[in-house]
Amino acid sequence: MRLGINLGYWGAGMDADNLAVAQEADRLGYAVCWAAEAYGSDAATVLTWVAAQTERIDVGSAIFQIPARQPAMTAMTAATLDSLSGGRFRLGLGVSGPQVSEGWYGVRFDKPLARTREYVEIVRRAMTRERLTFKGEHWTLPLPDGPGKPIKLTVHPERTHIPLYIAAIGPRNLEQTGEIADGALLIFPSAEHLEDTAIRHLRAGREKAGKTLDGFDVCPTVPLALGEDKDVTALADTFRSYTALYVGGMGSRKQNFYNRLAGRMGYEEQAAEIQDKYLSGDKQGAAAAVPHELIDRTTLLGSVDRIADRMKEYAAVGVTTLTLAPAGFTLEERLAALRAGTEALERAGLA
Repeated sequence: MRLGINLGYWGAGMDADNLAVAQEADRLGYAVCWAAEAYGSDAATVLTWVAAQTERIDVGSAIFQIPARQPAMTAMTAATLDSLSGGRFRLGLGVSGPQVSEGWYGVRFDKPLARTREYVEIVRRAMTRERLTFKGEHWTLPLPDGPGKPIKLTVHPERTHIPLYIAAIGPRNLEQTGEIADGALLIFPSAEHLEDTAIRHLRAGREKAGKTLDGFDVCPTVPLALGEDKDVTALADTFRSYTALYVGGMGSRKQNFYNRLAGRMGYEEQAAEIQDKYLSGDKQGAAAAVPHELIDRTTLLGSVDRIADRMKEYAAVGVTTLTLAPAGFTLEERLAALRAGTEALERAGLA
C-alpha cells in the first residue's frame, strides 16, 4: 500500500505551510499529492505550483469539477500538467454537487453518471492526439451545421494515458467508476464497511469491463491526528465539525451523498439527527450528535502503533493508496503527522 497526501482547499488557513508539507511528503517518498477545488481556489494552479517545487511525488486533482470545464479543456490542462511535471500528473474528476453545479457554474445537475461517462470518453479521445469527434447526449464535437471541424491536441504530454480517477460515493457511481476509470477517490472510508460500501461495487464495474481490481487504484482520503492512545476521544473531537459539515450540511436534505454513506455504514438514525440539526442552524448540536465511533472508524487517530494497526485493516480490505490529511495547528505538528504516517506504514509491514 502506498501513501498520498491531500492538501485540501487553498485558502483554508494553512496556505503558507502547504508547500512545506508537500515537499516533506516528496522527501519521505509519498506517492502522490492531491489538491481540491470547490468554489474558491482552483486545483490546477495549486498543482502547478507544487509540481514546480517538488521532484518525485505525483500531483493529482481531487478533484477537477466536471461542470467547471469542458472536457477538451480538461484534456488540455492534463496534458500540460503532465508535460510540465515530467509525467507526474494524475487526473481526478467528479461531478461536485447540485448546489455548486447549478449555483456556481450554472450547469444542471442532471444525469451525472451519463455526463461523467461521456466526459471521460472525450478526455481520453483527446489525449490520443487524434482528431476529436464525439456524438453523445451531452456533447457533440464538432457541432453540426457550423464552421467547427475535428481538431487534435497540439501539446505532447509525457504519457498518452494519464491515470484517471473518479470521486465516487454512491453504488451506481462506484460501479461505473470501476468500469471506466483507473482509480477511485473515496471519502469517509471505514475499513470495517469498505467492502460493502465501495469495493464490491468497484469490483462489479471492473467485471463489467472484463477486468479485475488488479492495477486499479483504490484511494481513500483519511484524516490523521497523532497523539497518545489515551487521548483518542479528544483527537476524534477535533473532527466533529468536519464530519457534521459533510453528513449534515453538504448538499440538500434530499441530495446529500455523505449522509447516505453514513446511513449505509449503519448510522442512519444518527445521520438524520445530524442533518436535522445542521440544516436548522444548530451546528454545535450537529457536531455533538456525531458518534465517536463514526469518527474513529473514518480517521487515523492516536499513536504510531494504533495508526499502523488501522493501516493493516485498510490494506487487507483492498486499499492501494491511502491518502492522508494530517491534522495540526502548526506546521511542525502537520509534519510530525506526515512522518508518523511513513513510520506507521513501515511498522505495519506495508512499505
